[in-house]
Amino acid sequence: MTPDHYFGSSLGIEGPTELNATTMARVSWRRRSRGCLFTFHRAAASDVWANLPNRKFYLDLDFLDRFLTYLKQKQWAVVTIDEAIRRASLNKAGDRYVNFSVDDCYRDTFEAVVPVFRRHGVPLTLYVTTGIPDGTAALWYTGLEDVIATRERVKVGSQTIETQSILAKRKAFRQVSSAWDGPCADEHYAAFCRSNDVDPKAIRESHAISWDMLDTLRNDDLVEIGAHTMSHARISSLTRSAALAEIAGSGERLRRRLGVPVRHFAFPYGRRSDCGPRDFDFVREAGFASAATTRKGLIQTSSAPFVLPRNTLNGSHQNIAIMEAHLSGLSGLAAKWLHID
Repeated sequence: MTPDHYFGSSLGIEGPTELNATTMARVSWRRRSRGCLFTFHRAAASDVWANLPNRKFYLDLDFLDRFLTYLKQKQWAVVTIDEAIRRASLNKAGDRYVNFSVDDCYRDTFEAVVPVFRRHGVPLTLYVTTGIPDGTAALWYTGLEDVIATRERVKVGSQTIETQSILAKRKAFRQVSSAWDGPCADEHYAAFCRSNDVDPKAIRESHAISWDMLDTLRNDDLVEIGAHTMSHARISSLTRSAALAEIAGSGERLRRRLGVPVRHFAFPYGRRSDCGPRDFDFVREAGFASAATTRKGLIQTSSAPFVLPRNTLNGSHQNIAIMEAHLSGLSGLAAKWLHID
């Protein structure tokens, strides 16, 4: 169960995680500088989003537009990671700022997400997994979802799974992706493609961001480009040499191919159990200025630049009250208390 479960439309919190007025007052950070970093992966139009097997992975573009409008109305500044770190160091009273980052980066990042931020005139950080534009990442989760979304039944091993209804598609994706998740996922997906007469290259190319797209974005003053490994590896599971190759290699590939500075890195798996001091040191050694995690919370003056907290946006939580839980730091506190960050 995620901490967001405890923040419904009323922000009601029950049982042992109930927050009293004193805690709420502490969360206000005594009017100090407050920075909140958000991250998500994909986005889709409302009519498409409603029918996606893995819709939690996608933001509804209409909700994203409304949220950006809300932030402007409430006088939150939308900034780059560079600027967020600078503001955190200054700790100016009353300063409120947010950053949005897209992890991995897909075709919809270029075609749908960046245009929303352009319309609002605010920046966006892209943490690119270089295996996606290079064509070396199989994108098994994307391919699995695509096939389930477009078929009335799929073959998985010796089983045939019916996927005629939206609920059946969501259940099938959840069960199969959970079973595959791990070092053998690409092999499972390759066998799945053969069984279902699917062209994995065609599916990958229909979803992947390309170097041509990134070439266009590198010239956009509102786009900040960071690194997200080459293969979306879990850094904590790798040896020192393999980890440094993934971290440094992704930055070097982006700098060489795009000719832009790449100062910031984000862990593909960024919870407390997924990356630790050893891994933060690797990012520092690779020459980056920061490392972003997916530990919930707010960025503060005391936040180490190589352990930046980010709040992952769940596509199903289309509610400003839940966004306020992130902006206030409540979701971060809940995650820590529940030991799920």
